[in-house]
Amino acid sequence: MQRLSGLDAGFLYLETPSQLLHICGLIVLDPSTVPDGYSYAALRDELAARLPAVPQFRMKIADNPLNLDHPVWVDDHDFDLDRHLHRIAVPAPGGREELAELCGHIAAQPLDRSRPLWEMWVIEGLEDGSVAVVAKMHHAGVDGVSGAALLAQLCSLDPSDPHPEPAASGAGDATDLAIVVGGAVNVALRPLHLLKILPAAVGSVTSWIARARRGDAMPAPFTAPRTNFNGTITGHRNVAFAQLDLDDVKAVKKAFGVTVNDVVTALCAGALRRYLERRGELPDSPLVGMIPVSVHGVSDRPGRNQVSAMFAELHTHIADPAERLRALADANSVSKEHNADLGANLLQDWSQFLGAVVFGSAMRAYAGLRLAERHPVIHNLVISNVPGPPFPLYFLGARMTGMYPFGPIFHGAALNITVLSLDGMLDIGMISCPDLVPDLWQLVDDFAPALEELLAAAEALQR
Repeated sequence: MQRLSGLDAGFLYLETPSQLLHICGLIVLDPSTVPDGYSYAALRDELAARLPAVPQFRMKIADNPLNLDHPVWVDDHDFDLDRHLHRIAVPAPGGREELAELCGHIAAQPLDRSRPLWEMWVIEGLEDGSVAVVAKMHHAGVDGVSGAALLAQLCSLDPSDPHPEPAASGAGDATDLAIVVGGAVNVALRPLHLLKILPAAVGSVTSWIARARRGDAMPAPFTAPRTNFNGTITGHRNVAFAQLDLDDVKAVKKAFGVTVNDVVTALCAGALRRYLERRGELPDSPLVGMIPVSVHGVSDRPGRNQVSAMFAELHTHIADPAERLRALADANSVSKEHNADLGANLLQDWSQFLGAVVFGSAMRAYAGLRLAERHPVIHNLVISNVPGPPFPLYFLGARMTGMYPFGPIFHGAALNITVLSLDGMLDIGMISCPDLVPDLWQLVDDFAPALEELLAAAEALQR
């Protein structure tokens, strides 16, 4: 068996009927590249042939009422692909709005915890002849980087590539006794764990205070302005998506001497500024984004979620796009240095103390009392940038023409913008709660003008 880390298990504990903590991805496919032609049966057979090479897809959660520690992963010996793979048709006329509405409905459904925590929905009937797949994986099992890597194992560089070799067995089995005894031992050792991490935590606090006094600290939590998407969410979801040319983003990057991530953040800031200004709701102070930071290859802690988080001011109060980009680049640099100073293991270490009963009850009370609307805003939204391959990928034999990620949303931060680069394009996925942000398409459609104004600023700079 494999015991979940505290961070992995935390995504189980903090999940409620309205705060679903799975990750979704809308994959748009060109079925004309499938050898011998596309059919649902052929796609299912291809998936069945590739799954033995990815044992994580056959693992499920196991727990015991007497277990004092986090649950464990075990192999599902009753695994049935047809419980995870579903087929559906998009309503006519099969355009982007109809596809998005269907994706939002799928994203609003919880995963069955008695089975491996993933599912795929094959969507046919799109007006342009494409086939779409919505993949759902629980955050307890993947973070943004590992989720993309997991899906990549179902892909190939050529539709005729042979199937990968089956991998060794995954998590194995676990008896109730093993779960309980192992959990008791781990809990007994937690005071020692606390003694080890406490000095670093104290140092992080004093370092943050010192940085704030010097003016080189990232924004502190609870300092963000309130917007229409900073309230208590319901169980409904809406999504929207867009695709931009990555070469345009790189042209802006080169002209201003910044990073691609800086330009992506500036695109989000520009679109948000347009959206809020049009509604007459643009705050005087800058929005604050929470940005997940991958610590894969840096952290030595166990667990499937290898991530920390940093806060970044989006400088949405600055009207000039060039000035805004420069300010964002400087702010991102400060936030990255500050986050590195906090250490790669901070979030993982403290999450070990999460408990299902206490934190699950606390989250339900937090939602029921609508406390997200009663205290200062922690952060306004989540922004994530996941780098993908610069070449074409074939998903189960069909060429991917788009991959739009949708991360989870939270009480108090009902907007998630995730960007993924793939084959020369920048795919933007946005998810929210329609009870707070009913006009999500208006926001996603502001990304193209935001890129145009950055390109114009880049051209003016080079003249």
